[in-house]
This record gives sequence, C-alpha cells and structure tokens, in this order.
Amino acid sequence: MLELKNITYQPETGREKILDKISLKINKNEIILIIGKSGSGKTTLLEIICGLIDQQKGNIFWQNKVVNSRQRRWLCGIVFQFPERFFLGSTIGKELKFGYKSLKEIKIKNVLTKVGLSSINLKTPPEQLSGGQQRRLAVATQLLRSPNLILLDEPTAGLDWSMKNDVKNLIQRLSCENTIIIVTHEPELFQELTTRKFSLNEGKLKILGE
Repeated sequence: MLELKNITYQPETGREKILDKISLKINKNEIILIIGKSGSGKTTLLEIICGLIDQQKGNIFWQNKVVNSRQRRWLCGIVFQFPERFFLGSTIGKELKFGYKSLKEIKIKNVLTKVGLSSINLKTPPEQLSGGQQRRLAVATQLLRSPNLILLDEPTAGLDWSMKNDVKNLIQRLSCENTIIIVTHEPELFQELTTRKFSLNEGKLKILGE
C-alpha cells in the first residue's frame, strides 16, 4: 500500500541527518505506532509522508508507484499536536467548510457521526468544545478530504485520561476504514490497537517487539 525506501532528510541548518535511510511498508488498515524522544524526527517523518516537505533522498510509493509531494497531500490527512491552536473558523460549521467552495451537508453529517460529534451545534465556536471534542473536530476536518492515510502527531497530548480514552476509541473506529500512523510519547495507551510498533532514534527506524 504505502512504502518508504531509503528516506533521508537533513535540515539546511543541521549537522546531522534527522532521517537516515528510513524504509517502511504499511498495509491497508494497519495502525502503526512510532515512538521516540523529542527532536528525534517523528513529526518530520509525518510531514514528509504527507507531502508537506520533501526528502533529500529516497522514494515514497503508493500502490507500487512513486508519488510526489503533491500527490501525497491528496492521499494523506494529518492532525498535528494541539490542532485546536490552528482552527480558523469562528464556528464549527465554518471550520468544517473552510477551504471548500461547496460541501454537501450529508457529507458533513456523516463525518461528524464517525468522530462522535453528531449532536454538536454547528454554530458553536470551536474554542467552547472540550479538549477531546476539539481533537475529534480536527480529525473530522481531515476525514472530509477522504484520505487514504491518517497521520496523528501526539493525538492525546495535553488531555486528561477520560479524553485520552475518547481519542483512543475514535482511532479504533477509524481503523476499520483507514490506515493510521500514530506518533506518540504514550505508546502504552495504544498498545492494544497497533499492528506494529517502531522507535525512531538517531535517524534510524527500528521495529519493536520482534
């Protein structure tokens, strides 16, 4: 489905490679977990996968065909750490419709149902939602794009335990239809959901548990 071959990335101002010949194959409907200390390159890896930045070396394949950064942006939906900081709409409805010339109401309704926000008032400002609801709204905005891959960067950061469980349950539901890559400092929270777990350290990706 998705394959990374020898992905290498070094910032222009950096002396060391953040990613050094990273290779990875991800199958349909897998939940992949990537752990690593701050600054290890986890977020950079997600940004390369979803086409926000380009690797210096290596290729990314989708269905055995090389895909460029523009093509990957269509394939992926990424939710960054603390996504609520980047909401632009003054209401939930406007946030969901941001960037679209037209969007069918039934599609919005279906997506909100998927993330557990079916009864939410679309006129509510996003900042009035709970932390867990804000994360679900961020996921909903990406689901509207019908991505093949969902990339989650620290999806439970800053949430209390009940909200973390809400996010965990949401990810479990989404895995029935989506392939998911999670970057987290809390691997134990997603242990039972993941098909494979990796560590990223000193530019190298290593599978764990084998």
